[in-house]
Amino acid sequence: MSETPPELQRLRQSIDNIDAALIHLLAERFKATQGVGVLKAQIDLPPADPAREERQIARLRGLADEAGLDPVFAEKFLNFVIAEVIHHHEQIAGRSDPAS
Repeated sequence: MSETPPELQRLRQSIDNIDAALIHLLAERFKATQGVGVLKAQIDLPPADPAREERQIARLRGLADEAGLDPVFAEKFLNFVIAEVIHHHEQIAGRSDPAS
């Protein structure tokens, strides 16, 4: 069994740290979107806001491009997050089965 090269260990540790930061950032984002969902339910706004979502996707595609990240990947990731947020908002508003 060969020993893992120090450079590989260093890179993997960096990846592990970034993954942890991403998880914490996503948790904070979802805390904020839960608040949005509660407010939307209180004032009877729909769970989804297609115009806002479109603006966010365009903005984040631009940020991704500036950062050297594939904008198509960034959009797919954001679409996944948005779908989950809408699902949470529907649950908050009582428009979907919480078990689903």
